[in-house]
Amino acid sequence: MNNKTNRRTFLGTAATAGAGLMMYSRAVKGSVGAAKIEVEEASVAELRNAMASGEATSKSITQGYLKRIADLDKKINSMIELNPDALAIAEELDKERKAGKIRGPLHGIPVVIKDNIDTADKMKTTAGSLALVDAPIPKRDSSVAEQLRKAGAVILGKTNLSEWANFRSNNSSSGWSGRGGQTRNPYILDRNPCGSSSGTGAAISASLATLGIGTETDGSIVCPSSICGIVGVKPTVGLVSRSGIIPIAHTQDTAGPMTRTVEDAAILLSALTAVDPSDSATQATGRKAEKDYTAFLEKDGLKGARIGIARDYWGRNERVDGVLDEALDALKAGGAELYDVKFETIRQFGDAEYQVLLYEFKADLNKYLGDRGGKYRTLADLIKFNEDNADKEMPYFGQDIFTEAEAKGPLTSDEYVQALKKCRMMSRDQGLDAALNGQNLDAIVAPSNAPTWMVDLVNGDCGSGYVGSSQFAAVSGYPNITVPFGFIKELPIGVSFMGGAWQEGKLFRIAYAFEQLTKGRKKPKYLATFS
Repeated sequence: MNNKTNRRTFLGTAATAGAGLMMYSRAVKGSVGAAKIEVEEASVAELRNAMASGEATSKSITQGYLKRIADLDKKINSMIELNPDALAIAEELDKERKAGKIRGPLHGIPVVIKDNIDTADKMKTTAGSLALVDAPIPKRDSSVAEQLRKAGAVILGKTNLSEWANFRSNNSSSGWSGRGGQTRNPYILDRNPCGSSSGTGAAISASLATLGIGTETDGSIVCPSSICGIVGVKPTVGLVSRSGIIPIAHTQDTAGPMTRTVEDAAILLSALTAVDPSDSATQATGRKAEKDYTAFLEKDGLKGARIGIARDYWGRNERVDGVLDEALDALKAGGAELYDVKFETIRQFGDAEYQVLLYEFKADLNKYLGDRGGKYRTLADLIKFNEDNADKEMPYFGQDIFTEAEAKGPLTSDEYVQALKKCRMMSRDQGLDAALNGQNLDAIVAPSNAPTWMVDLVNGDCGSGYVGSSQFAAVSGYPNITVPFGFIKELPIGVSFMGGAWQEGKLFRIAYAFEQLTKGRKKPKYLATFS
């Protein structure tokens, strides 16, 4: 697999920012010693019950996570910035609870969000780039942040990411940004956390928050979730608004939950699905958003489920095949009916996808930067900034994707129109729709990942022996849920369930039953070393 193919798969002042986070962490560490609630591996339901019984408050829970960040994140480097108002927000939510006002299941629950999601508060939104450190604060919250606040969540902070969502260079190291440095995998610290939602994946795996939000263009939720041993949900494009999220490409971009359990992912997604006048995709014909995805969580949800096995992803890595064969046995034991499926168009539209992303990146990013305001208003401005600050922004890899995108014309270009047409036809009509409808299937199962690679700032992501299955769901815009299942050595392996448009409920039913049957999630050993 060449580097350009890797990038498609993982789509998914540094010193000043780091110093600020460290100083705030030290201050927090001194203030949270009295926190009694145990937040490691805690679920939404457990924390909600603790608050309802008076055993804990949102403030004490928030303190517990801040202490873990202060103690552990110096090893993992998942957080790019903490919210200086987090404790004050938690206190206000505690007052609401005491007064009998409960906003919903997320009331008082700490959430971390990726640093490409706008917040109109004291935190920055930079996509990991030093170019946006001094940019104006967004005029308003992103739709995601707005829905979280409405639901009563505490936005604890922002997570590091692969800079510009891993769409700057084909030779990047996933999880590295000029502002945040290199995030590491909590299971083995010299291993990569994948990207681009690297910080969210690592933070949730290490229990630095209850819930996390990532974004995906192709693999950027699924890959870091599976590689960091957590649940990741890439929703149907248009289920969650992209308004206020620094973009790559509007035909594939979406935000989604990254959590330790399927139930928590269902709770989080339920809070995010509002129709947004600023994002036309949320008003698409046929859009189907459920009010409560937890209604689909059934322990016997595998019984009678018709699941296709994406055999095209077997035969690439013998150890991964062994883990996935065990997953198939578990699906059958749970009552699922399994059928082999073959994707005739696999590996036939990668170049077309890349062209679509290049064209849309230039158009979408220029619009975002223009609306945001500030010194750097175009992709061309960013390229010049990186050249002028190469020692800080390009010490390990360049910006070849940036320059390729800048050379593209408008979205009326025939090259773009034909590439998009090819992507839609091969990923939908001849891809997932053909596989699902051909045998009346509820879902497709495939490996989410192979064991992750070493952090390599010289060569970038090598992805040796890598197996990733995100492309069909990403390019089609259809949903994909990855669930922790097994390990190779000490490294997590996830299982992906893909479905048709707006079929998140059906996937949650399958994923939850599979999770309850297999219990594949194991918390990381933070100082483990590979041998």
